[in-house]
Amino acid sequence: MSICAFNRRWATAILEAVTRHGVQHVCIAPGSRSTPLTLAAAAHPGLTHHTHFDERGLGHLALGLAKASGQPVAVIVTSGTAVANLYPAVIEAGLTGEKLILLTADRPPEMIDCGANQAIRQTDIFATHPAAALSLPRPTPDIPVSWLLSAIDNLLNTHSGGAVHINCPFAEPLYGDMDATGEAWLQAAGSWWQERTPWLRAGQPSGVSVEPDWPAWREKRGVVIAGRLSVDEGQQVADWAQTLGWPLIGDALSQTGQPLPCADLWLSHPQAQRELAGVEIVVQFGSSLTGKRLLQWQASCTPQAYWLIDSLPGRLDPGHHRGRRLVASVSAWLGAHPATVRSPWAPRLALLAGEAQHRVEAATSAFGEAQIAHRLPGLLPKQGQLFLGNSLVVRLIDALAQLPAGYPVYSNRGASGIDGLISTAAGVQRATGRATLAIIGDLSALYDLNALALLREVSAPFVLLIINNNGGQIFSLLPTDSTVRERFYCMPQHVEFRHAAALFGLGYQQPADLAALRTALDEAWQTPRATIIEAVVSETGGVDTLRQLLAEVSQL
Repeated sequence: MSICAFNRRWATAILEAVTRHGVQHVCIAPGSRSTPLTLAAAAHPGLTHHTHFDERGLGHLALGLAKASGQPVAVIVTSGTAVANLYPAVIEAGLTGEKLILLTADRPPEMIDCGANQAIRQTDIFATHPAAALSLPRPTPDIPVSWLLSAIDNLLNTHSGGAVHINCPFAEPLYGDMDATGEAWLQAAGSWWQERTPWLRAGQPSGVSVEPDWPAWREKRGVVIAGRLSVDEGQQVADWAQTLGWPLIGDALSQTGQPLPCADLWLSHPQAQRELAGVEIVVQFGSSLTGKRLLQWQASCTPQAYWLIDSLPGRLDPGHHRGRRLVASVSAWLGAHPATVRSPWAPRLALLAGEAQHRVEAATSAFGEAQIAHRLPGLLPKQGQLFLGNSLVVRLIDALAQLPAGYPVYSNRGASGIDGLISTAAGVQRATGRATLAIIGDLSALYDLNALALLREVSAPFVLLIINNNGGQIFSLLPTDSTVRERFYCMPQHVEFRHAAALFGLGYQQPADLAALRTALDEAWQTPRATIIEAVVSETGGVDTLRQLLAEVSQL
């Protein structure tokens, strides 16, 4: 028997099985032990292939593809630390619900814990972070293909979100000419090969449970909080809240249009606190809230009822309110709980929000990250999409900008790390083919610098806007000694990204003011290529402006 040929047949069955669950994209890193999986994926006509030499970035590329497409994405890596490098993406997917299917090649059992090269303990390597895991045996014709297909289907039939890990040991030889070995084994699946359905299908629970007392609650004073939502969900939530006359406090990721902008500034105002004290029910859609003041109010509010609706399982409520955790599609839940027309019960919040927005406009005249954050809506590409990085930039945008309703916004706000942000943004662009603006800080860019290689393959204009404030200036908000803070927290690197752009053959601009930034963006949106635009700004200007505005708005 040709071990090489049978490995290939076994891998072919695996790849075909995952495509029956909606996989259209596969991300592949180089490696020898993963050869059976790589060659099977390469030969599959229904797959779009993506490659990257860095497994950590590859995992985030898959995360971005899954985030924007809404479909599961497969990842193929070789054995050893290549698998471990997927960990950050596995964690993020587990928190935000993107579907990843990790196909990790492994050494066979006799090569583990005996000093063999590139052999580590890969079973359950991701601990509790995947949604599910399956450790396959070494490929053998003694196990029928029906077992392999049904084992994978059993794993994926209940895959509602997060990563699943399928560990795939392969014995050598991995290379050689294909012969008839395993052909009959593979064809034992019969007519299944001509169909498009899984070998083993399972029904999924459907429908939304209607809250029987909703007609009574919708007559009360409510507040809607909108966290991370899709475009359609954001628009539906905004319309629903407006109909009810309930104030809507929308996160930058809510895509609701944030009808009460700059909430992170005005929420701590005494008048806002008094107004919101009258709330009887809070209904939160989506999680991953960004604003500090919103999180503080969310944690301290004491309504009669607190409902949280999200398709992801888990509590998702750091305030641990007594209430109802409703796992459901936001759109379906809204359809089952219609709003009735009522007058706004807290109109003074809109006045506060308008005054806060006026103060922001006056305070962001100098070129810096606060000005860029506030004017971001006017910098977006038409019919494009936005990817927000983490740390200070997303907080400034959340506090100072009013993003347009229904404009697609993506982020990695599950674990809120800075790893893999460029890679994730590249995946988002590949999945949609839209013009993309990605905004990250300089340390985030350095952390994922080799992902610039992924930006050489874009299908539409892509701008990576790097806000270079020389370090992790979000830590300037900490009450620490300035010398200690600079050395051990902010860690300024004193770098410029011009040479990084040149290294990967990307366009580069370094505008010195807002007019030059607009010009650079207008030029970038004309060509389907990637451009790095570096905004070199004051180190603490963004933090200083935020502090100033918080003080001003609190005195309104």
